[in-house]
Amino acid sequence: MRREVALSSAAKLRAFVEAAPRVNGRAKALRALDYVVEGAASPMETVLTLLLCLPYRLGGYGIERPQLNYQVNVTNRQRKLADRGYCECDLCWPGSRLAVEYDSALYHLDPERQESDARRRATLVSLGFTVLTVSRMQVMDSGSFNQLARQIANLTGKRLRYVDPGFTRVHLALREELFQGMGGSE
Repeated sequence: MRREVALSSAAKLRAFVEAAPRVNGRAKALRALDYVVEGAASPMETVLTLLLCLPYRLGGYGIERPQLNYQVNVTNRQRKLADRGYCECDLCWPGSRLAVEYDSALYHLDPERQESDARRRATLVSLGFTVLTVSRMQVMDSGSFNQLARQIANLTGKRLRYVDPGFTRVHLALREELFQGMGGSE
């Protein structure tokens, strides 16, 4: 997957908004910037992170924010376990040794890509990481996603404490907003 150069950053956006003290919507923009996800390589990585990490009141599961496209270096001592010098994880909680890999239909159907992904995951496991693979269907189906969120919460030490039916209503509204306009290819 080709990396795009970021057009801006949360820090640049915050500086711009803060420099406009009398603009309508400034307070909302500043609050929204607290939830900006940087480092995603795809829109679905951003959606996945928001659904997992936004606070309950906004429809997320309140899980600690991961590092996106985090680089796990393979030390010289570990070289016999790996066929590469580092592995990049889509979503990573380094302290919990958890990597979540999103496999889109667009980039992960090619046999060579599948082989490379399998070797990378095996390397991460040999380095002591738990690796969860997430498909588009898991993200799109709210029941499957709830199970995934519970697994990630368990592996990161987060105790989920949302209250239903209020949480489910807000979560479904968030899902609708995030998936609006997303095509079927990712």
